[in-house]
Amino acid sequence: MHLHILGICGTFMGGLALLAREAGHVVSGSDQGIYPPMSDMLAEQAVDLRAGYAPSHLQPPPDQVIVGNALSRGNPAVEYVLDQGLRYTSGPQWLGEHLLHDRWVLAVSGTHGKTTTASLLAWILEYAGLNPGFLVGGVPTNFGRSARLGDGPFFVIEADEYDSAFFDKRSKFIHFRPRTLVIHNIEYDHADIFPDLAAIQRQFHHLVRTVPGNGLIIANGDQANVAETLGQGCWTPTLRLGTGPDCDWRYDLNGQGEMVLRGGDATPLTARPPLPGLHNAANCAAALLAARHVGVPLSTGLDALAGFRGVKRRLELRGEAGGVRVYDDFAHHPTAIRATLEAMRPGPGRLLAVLEPRSNTMRMGIHRERLAAALAPADAVFALQGKGLEWSVADALAGLTPPAEVAQDVPALVQRIRQQARPGDRVVVMSNGAFDGLHGRLLAALDGREVSA
Repeated sequence: MHLHILGICGTFMGGLALLAREAGHVVSGSDQGIYPPMSDMLAEQAVDLRAGYAPSHLQPPPDQVIVGNALSRGNPAVEYVLDQGLRYTSGPQWLGEHLLHDRWVLAVSGTHGKTTTASLLAWILEYAGLNPGFLVGGVPTNFGRSARLGDGPFFVIEADEYDSAFFDKRSKFIHFRPRTLVIHNIEYDHADIFPDLAAIQRQFHHLVRTVPGNGLIIANGDQANVAETLGQGCWTPTLRLGTGPDCDWRYDLNGQGEMVLRGGDATPLTARPPLPGLHNAANCAAALLAARHVGVPLSTGLDALAGFRGVKRRLELRGEAGGVRVYDDFAHHPTAIRATLEAMRPGPGRLLAVLEPRSNTMRMGIHRERLAAALAPADAVFALQGKGLEWSVADALAGLTPPAEVAQDVPALVQRIRQQARPGDRVVVMSNGAFDGLHGRLLAALDGREVSA
């Protein structure tokens, strides 16, 4: 079957392309936002990539068109599909119907932590010899790709609450039918499609309804939003994971930076998480308990943690120049921004934060009043006042000391960072996009090389 994927370079759709190819389908795809790491991964797998959304990309007609959720009415490819009566579906629906229907699905959901936890879980199952399939919204370094079919019964998936397609406004995760479900946290996000927190909770409760009675839900036991969602009705055994005394399983960090995991009357388990911060201890704990549900002993999972090599764009070290280390992180919500900076706070030298307010929610200004507090752990803050951003980043960050440096374009921002950075500093660049190549531009500038405009 020839499948053509519209929006193929999105993290979900790119992974879907790899799975479809591995399942024996001919895959082509179109996108206008083609950038690494997804574009590199697709090219390595010889997927036929076409720039833009020209109707000619759909000639001769494929057997089915899979439409990404970033596309809407008015897009020339979408209009051509509808006018010509081509067969089409959403990515989540195609995945659920064709590849997940006979698998034990382990789904990782929540506003934050999905990609890292799903990657950790897939690696723990791999370490245990279970050869799982997986699809995550990033590229786990242990696997070098964001998706694979696997030949075992288990499939790990990052379960996103964003909608499925312009014609299917249900959250993606409704199509996945998990038997093991992690609910990390529920916060207000995706303001472009959800009017309020209650609308997001409603989608999460639809997800809860799909988990069978002989499955397991591992839920954040500290967050009222999660408790309220489960309180709407739950028919599945639930483990509450968190830091509070009422949780079934508890995690924290000891003075040596090690994660301590406690459950019931069992002897506390200790391991060094492969990524820093309390939020990553939560990610590790959730992955360990989810793997335990499919038969992987906690001791095996703890051993696996030592071999986990991280995920691209999740506190990924992009390079060092002039004695300055430059990290890349996907954080774009105030909670995630602060958690990332707090995790990086211990260490030598100063911590410099660089932010691109790029997500739809950020562009709408929904969280601008929380930005200054989220960025407060940094010693210096740099931000982009991107085109089309209708609120003032400088005003939002006015309370920071020292004052934030705000630039109108990436070359100017790079020069401001270069002027202030000094040997020993760590720079954390945070964006959910390519940030116009800022990471490479900054490393070149720090190295004394010419920066292209």
